[in-house]
Amino acid sequence: QVELVESGGGSVQSGGSLRLSCAASGSRGNYMGWFRRPPGQAREGVASIYTGPGCTDAGSPVYADSVKGRFTISQDNAKNTVYLQMNSLKPEDTAMYYCAASSYRAMTYEQVLDTTTYQYWGQGTQVTVSS
Repeated sequence: QVELVESGGGSVQSGGSLRLSCAASGSRGNYMGWFRRPPGQAREGVASIYTGPGCTDAGSPVYADSVKGRFTISQDNAKNTVYLQMNSLKPEDTAMYYCAASSYRAMTYEQVLDTTTYQYWGQGTQVTVSS
């Protein structure tokens, strides 16, 4: 069983930064990802990192085009925690952010940001960016 607890959300002005954390109890599975649900929209993939056997803290990250160059996903294996550093935040980044874990052994580039390939989800943390 995997339990995920997110923290670090809040309200910032446009251009600001936030760092989200996702602490996992039990196994983290083979992939962990950050997803978000903007107001009135469907949940979407933001970033993913490989957390399975042989992973490193830097871990083969994948990003949605909308956040490339601004967001960085990383992990601390010793703390069983995954982070999402969000810089240059924009109002369109406003959303509920969720951490998720997947037990899939290998995923394609398209699958790592697909909500249907993740089995375990946290409760979410709100990020609000004002202009």
